[in-house]
Amino acid sequence: MQPAIAILSLVVVVLLVTGLARRFDWSPPLLLVLAGVGASFIPTVPDYHLDPELVLVGLLPPLLYSTAVRTSLVEIRANRMPIALLSVGLVVFTTLVVGLVAWLAIPGLPLAAGFALGAVVAPPDAVAATVVARRVGMPRRIVRILEGESLLNDATALVALRTAIAAIAGSVALWQVGLDFLLAAAGGTAVGLVIGWGAGLLRRRLVDPVLDTAWSFVIPFVAYLPAEAIHGSGVLAVVVAGLMVGQQTPRLLSGPSRLAGLLNWRTIQFLLENTVFLLIGLQLRRLLGEAARSDLSAPAIAAICAAVLVATIAARLVWMFAAGLLRRFTRTWEVPWHYSAVLGWAGMRGVVTLAAAFVLPADTPERAVLVLAAFVVVAGTLVIQGTTLPRLVRWLDLPGPDPGEDALQQAALLHDMTQAGLDRLEAARRPSDPAEVIDRLRDKQAYRSDSAWERLGAGSGLEETPSAAYRRLRSEMLEAEREVLLRARDQATVDDEVLLSVLETLDIEESMLTSSAGGVESTGRELYTPENTAGSCEHLDRAGDARSEATGCEDCLREGTTWVHLRLCLECGHVGCCDSSPRRHATQHFHDTRHPVMRSFEPGENWRWCFVHRIVG
Repeated sequence: MQPAIAILSLVVVVLLVTGLARRFDWSPPLLLVLAGVGASFIPTVPDYHLDPELVLVGLLPPLLYSTAVRTSLVEIRANRMPIALLSVGLVVFTTLVVGLVAWLAIPGLPLAAGFALGAVVAPPDAVAATVVARRVGMPRRIVRILEGESLLNDATALVALRTAIAAIAGSVALWQVGLDFLLAAAGGTAVGLVIGWGAGLLRRRLVDPVLDTAWSFVIPFVAYLPAEAIHGSGVLAVVVAGLMVGQQTPRLLSGPSRLAGLLNWRTIQFLLENTVFLLIGLQLRRLLGEAARSDLSAPAIAAICAAVLVATIAARLVWMFAAGLLRRFTRTWEVPWHYSAVLGWAGMRGVVTLAAAFVLPADTPERAVLVLAAFVVVAGTLVIQGTTLPRLVRWLDLPGPDPGEDALQQAALLHDMTQAGLDRLEAARRPSDPAEVIDRLRDKQAYRSDSAWERLGAGSGLEETPSAAYRRLRSEMLEAEREVLLRARDQATVDDEVLLSVLETLDIEESMLTSSAGGVESTGRELYTPENTAGSCEHLDRAGDARSEATGCEDCLREGTTWVHLRLCLECGHVGCCDSSPRRHATQHFHDTRHPVMRSFEPGENWRWCFVHRIVG
């Protein structure tokens, strides 16, 4: 009963503290650590010993896997050099710098033990940084680099730690260090490729979402354990397997399986990530007690911990400065200086650091002081960098993700998908197919595409778009339908299995309405087509620059009809209404005049559209 109560207590505290943090817009990792520190000094709170095996084998694989399956290989390749310099080069550099500082600061400490501490504190925890990133709206490229770094830096740090521990017991040649790293990388990659390939074959044959999700929970451990057994990198095996599964998932799984897996993994990731920060704080009382038995005085221990913390922070900043210099002479580091500044300050440490510290052998000289120093690095970086990182982002005035650009990319993508679906409909339809079914499918495709375009027009004075009205009215209808279903359940007039099946159908439709709801808040920036979405053709390249002083759709004003959003013909300056409007005058103007290019005539929008090639530019 006691273990169950202890686990339940952890989960309840995590839920309460994270809810409080979100309510007041505080940093959940920092607040959880502080809550753990406070609880550790309450006599009635049990001693939650952080077992390194539990973290490295039980918690780290699923956390890495949950991030890897949502990470794009395309983004990894696009940022491969910054990620490699941070996840390998920076880890090695930090190991050396902190190792030397610890060796100089602690009398009689072997240099290998100093390097072991350096390897322990070298890998930042991306969870803490990305929580801040999403809260303050960092540029997505910074978030992707941080997440890519976190996927690989643990592997480098753990290999370095393994080598340093071996060096404490005896001499290790430099060639052995390099060989150990290569074998770990090769072994982990090979196991990850095999497990990722096997997982793809297995999941291709699973149609039950429950079985598929259950198997997905097994994959990270199946990758980690064999890799470690052959002295490869289990971390790298999990990452490679996760990246492979993530790339294959859209083609392998059904919609219900993807939805079930996404929701379950988000829940597990939330609980694991936040529980480990609470566990970090709960270690302080015991660490202080162990450090107190050292021959070193309390002021000396405090000075050592402070020196290690400063060295850890400074090493990352120095490395980022050096990477910035490389940008001037090579193409190795193509990251703007203000991005580098944020990356340099986003070095918060997490649970892997503390778990790795506990891996140090019991006979390591001044082990208690080294473990306490690792705790100070975790807590100190969370407090110092975690609380000031949002201010740095705001001070540098970094542009966060533009919801207008996101909406424009989504609309362009959905337009292409809609056209492909209609083309396939024409190819697959049979002469015997009812015309009303074909019309219903076309209307459904048009609604999805139109609703995406309607999310634009942040500066428009329109109170409610047609798609928003549809969502509002359909939500009311679903509520009435659900009341009838619940009444049938309460009166036991319908079998429970039938009720559950119908309720699932309603829930899926409601989730689809919710996911597409809402317009786009204006950021005050002019909305142009994002570079990776913009197409090009001869019409867009030779588009005119016509202007207009019109205040609405010219044809709608003449006919007495209404419009949703406005479009400007760049050839002649005609202002017409969009395809979500009842009369679709902009498209009609193209058919009448063959003027190929229009642009949005909504305030704050400057994207263009070619009617001939049907691309946004």
